[in-house]
Amino acid sequence: MERNIVISDKIKEDNYKVFALLSNYLNNAPDFINKEKIVEIVQSGVSSEYAFVVILAAAFGLDIVDQADDKDLFNKYFSNMVHKLDADEYYDNSYYKNIKIPTIKIGNSELKYEKYKPFEGFVCHDIIRTEEGRQIPQIGFFETEFMFPAVLENDRIWMTITPNEIETMKEAVDQAFGNVLTFGLGLGYYAYMISEKENVESITVVEMNEDVIDLFNKYVLPQFQNAHKIKIIKTDAFEYAQKHMSRGKYDFVFTDLWHDVSDGIDMYLKMKKFEKQSPDTVFTYWIEKSILCYL
Repeated sequence: MERNIVISDKIKEDNYKVFALLSNYLNNAPDFINKEKIVEIVQSGVSSEYAFVVILAAAFGLDIVDQADDKDLFNKYFSNMVHKLDADEYYDNSYYKNIKIPTIKIGNSELKYEKYKPFEGFVCHDIIRTEEGRQIPQIGFFETEFMFPAVLENDRIWMTITPNEIETMKEAVDQAFGNVLTFGLGLGYYAYMISEKENVESITVVEMNEDVIDLFNKYVLPQFQNAHKIKIIKTDAFEYAQKHMSRGKYDFVFTDLWHDVSDGIDMYLKMKKFEKQSPDTVFTYWIEKSILCYL
């Protein structure tokens, strides 16, 4: 029993260390790695993914050759953490192909395309939790520049449609049926994807930000083939959940109100409390798997 406690504490320590290192990298220097650095290592016969994690580990000050602890951390986290993504796969997504985003600003909200530089790192999927409790972040990169739609609030990126959003919404898209309620509009990616499904009859979107609603209604929604399925209600999500959700007799509810895990935990827990009011409804939440790693 004592040995298990030590291992558990060590894993928690490792988790914290990896997240701290990655947070600093993603927030301050996500474009630190470039093509020249990758090519130099790839010439030795390794993949670009392996080259990426070797450069990252060195930047973090890890000695994966001579230090046993650093080598162990590298093998248990880094080798399963970084993924080279195929830009064409995401550009083939039906939203990317069919919806064109203009550069428009309304109030404090701006609609535009942002980009990832070649080899720039970014979160690309939910955290993977192993059976022993290790939490492995999922980081992606492209070998070429990648453009993605975004909404900026006061010049800060707030809503995007990146590989991360696409991957972490797949289950909620696949599972949606009947009369759907979704909290959070963004650029309408989720609403668009489920509107294309024959088994989805209606989509009610609850969104508080009037500028975002205006941008969507004027420049995005008219491009939806099944726009008739979508109804937008401007109100507070939690107020609607408390007073109106159970009356709507929704079959499926998807909540996407947060920017990331850090600001999502409290809202996730708050929204979960309303599930008991609609026992016959299926509830899903954006990046729930990652949020649960912190609870």
